Amino acid sequence: MKRLFVLALLLVGTTIIAQERNRKHQGNEMEQFTPQQKSQLMLKKMTLELDLNDSQQKEMSTIISENIAKKEAHKGEMKAMKEKGVKPTTDERFAMHMKMLDEQIATKKRMEKILNAKQFEKWTSLKEDRQGNRQEKQRGNHQGKNQGQRQRQG
Repeated sequence: MKRLFVLALLLVGTTIIAQERNRKHQGNEMEQFTPQQKSQLMLKKMTLELDLNDSQQKEMSTIISENIAKKEAHKGEMKAMKEKGVKPTTDERFAMHMKMLDEQIATKKRMEKILNAKQFEKWTSLKEDRQGNRQEKQRGNHQGKNQGQRQRQG
C-alpha cells in the first residue's frame, strides 16, 4: 500500500514538473514569428493603440523593423557567446547596457518627431505599463522560487 502511494506521488510530481517545463519552453509567442511578421504585428498594435495615420505608420514601420533587427542580432551574439561558454566581462556588459540606453534615447527622440503630443504621451504611458508588468512577472518568478526553497528548508 505504501509503495502504491509513493508511486502515485512520484507520478503526480513528475507530471507537474513536466507541465511547468513545457510552459517555460513555450516562451513569448512573438518568438515564433519571423522578424517581418513581428514588425507587422507591432505596427498594427501601435496603430490601434495610438490611432496612427498612414505617414506615421510608414515611419513607425522603419523604426520597428530596425529595432527588431538590432534585437535579433544582439540575441544571436549572446547565443553564440553562451554556446562558446564565454561570459561577457563587466566592461562588456556595461558597454552593452550603455548602447541599449543610447538606442532607447534615440528611439524616443524619433518617436517624439513622428507622433503628436497626445500620441506620444499615450505611447510613453503604454511603455511604462509594459515595463511595470514585465518587472512584476520577474518578481513573481523569483518569489515563487524563493518560497519553494524556503519550504524545502523548513
